Amino acid sequence: MIVSAIVAMARNRVIGRDSDLPWRLPDDMKFFQRTTIGHHVITGRKNYETIPPKYRPLKDRVNIVVTRNSNYAAPGAMVVHSLKAALELARTAGETEVFIIGGGQIYKEALEKELVDRIYLTEVEADVEGDTTFPALDSRQWKEVSNELHPADERHEFAFRFVVLVEKS
Repeated sequence: MIVSAIVAMARNRVIGRDSDLPWRLPDDMKFFQRTTIGHHVITGRKNYETIPPKYRPLKDRVNIVVTRNSNYAAPGAMVVHSLKAALELARTAGETEVFIIGGGQIYKEALEKELVDRIYLTEVEADVEGDTTFPALDSRQWKEVSNELHPADERHEFAFRFVVLVEKS
């Protein structure tokens, strides 16, 4: 099973502000949906709660919420108490590619433990204010296999790139 992280990040590594995205990039949201649909997605509790209630759980995906709170309930989603348990749940279900979708703590744990094989990175070409960041990546560990520019336009305040990174073997 491939373990992938999918994230949109500003040049200064910001991924969130006040429990929300610090930008509106509709084509990035479409990319996220198209890439993760039909797969298991793993999210931390705080990140899960930032998803507007009308979109929770994310449609056409198996949602797995990681929390230390043993009484936490997420109707329509599965709740586990560790990232390891979330990955095992997806593996046992026969998943071919599981997606870690945030937030900052889950990304940090997954990368520190070297659990991630692939990163779908939307690089937002801006420095923005925020309170949640994505961990710094060691360029010696990752190889870029795809890079597609999306210019700023009337629907997208900032230009951005869809970048795919794979772990170097």
